[in-house]
Amino acid sequence: MPIPPDPTLAPLAELAARAQPMRVPAGTRLFDAGHPCPGFPIVDEGSVSVSLHAPDGRRMELYRVEPGEVCVVSATCLFAHRVATASGEARSETVLRLISPADFEAVCERDAVLRRYVMGLMAERLADLMALVEAVAFQRLDQRLAALLCARAPSLRVTHQQLADELGTVREIVSRLLRRFERDGWVVLGRERIDIADAASLQRVCAGSNAV
Repeated sequence: MPIPPDPTLAPLAELAARAQPMRVPAGTRLFDAGHPCPGFPIVDEGSVSVSLHAPDGRRMELYRVEPGEVCVVSATCLFAHRVATASGEARSETVLRLISPADFEAVCERDAVLRRYVMGLMAERLADLMALVEAVAFQRLDQRLAALLCARAPSLRVTHQQLADELGTVREIVSRLLRRFERDGWVVLGRERIDIADAASLQRVCAGSNAV
């Protein structure tokens, strides 16, 4: 199982071991905002993107759930008995197991240590989301794009649309910024590939000292 070998998580691991694994292709919608959560996902392989979707079609990725990680939207939905506040979609072919809402609630109710552990992970994820809100509210888009590129240097295999989704903007703006970065010699653009050529200049953009 991808759950870390921590005795705290043994009850979840036992439930996941009994659940039937699901293999889904990239792009499969696993849960939707405004709908009840189908269960607590345990990712064995692959990755799930949790995002907000705007009426005009724009999308902003909040976080990703990799093997061994907790989906805070699912956990919050199940703890509070509310509908999901965001949507989850497989980024690549993904294998996962769904712990039923009833089983998840029951195991957390009877195991205070596990409950505190899950709540602690939710608090960590909330801190990440607050950092994302701060970046969206107070940083220019060129700063956020430069920061994303620096975080994944020296090269990225990604489309402009995927970057736009992560940044919560439209592809045309991302493409325009990337062409400016390329013109200044900071990146080299290829087919679904971006190579970082001048990380120092991108870091200055991150710091706001080099406007685009």
